[in-house]
Amino acid sequence: MASNVANQRSDHLQKELQKDQMLLEAIKAHLPELESLLFVFRSDYEDRIYRFYYQSFKVYSLQESTEKAAALLRRIGAVTDSELCHWFEELVAEGTGSEFEIDHNERWPLHTGPIVEAFLHAKYFLEMMVKYGNETDSAQSVLPSGWAAILCLYNQR
Repeated sequence: MASNVANQRSDHLQKELQKDQMLLEAIKAHLPELESLLFVFRSDYEDRIYRFYYQSFKVYSLQESTEKAAALLRRIGAVTDSELCHWFEELVAEGTGSEFEIDHNERWPLHTGPIVEAFLHAKYFLEMMVKYGNETDSAQSVLPSGWAAILCLYNQR
């Protein structure tokens, strides 16, 4: 009986690792896009976060980058038939689709905070995918935090 349980665990782990490997390969296949988009995110990061504190409407431009990142992350997940984590999707939904209105100035963090939050989460996942796409050759059962976060993003953990 103990042998059957051990075999089931081993089979389950093997299936997880196979799906993880497929995801890693999809990330590697999309590395040029990921790196290009991450370059944009890093360029926007310093200026647009400043724009949040300066109370400039330019912070709204973060939404475009966030939407591009979410679309790319969804395409990568399609390889393993994985949808993005509902929390990430909620952050993106709350942090995009907003247009500046003058009365937003009265409650600035309420209107622009979700834009910044969604951008920062998208930036994190781009950074992790570029890192592990470049540094990792095969999926492992021991998970560094960044790789584990990617697996959580795709509901693989």
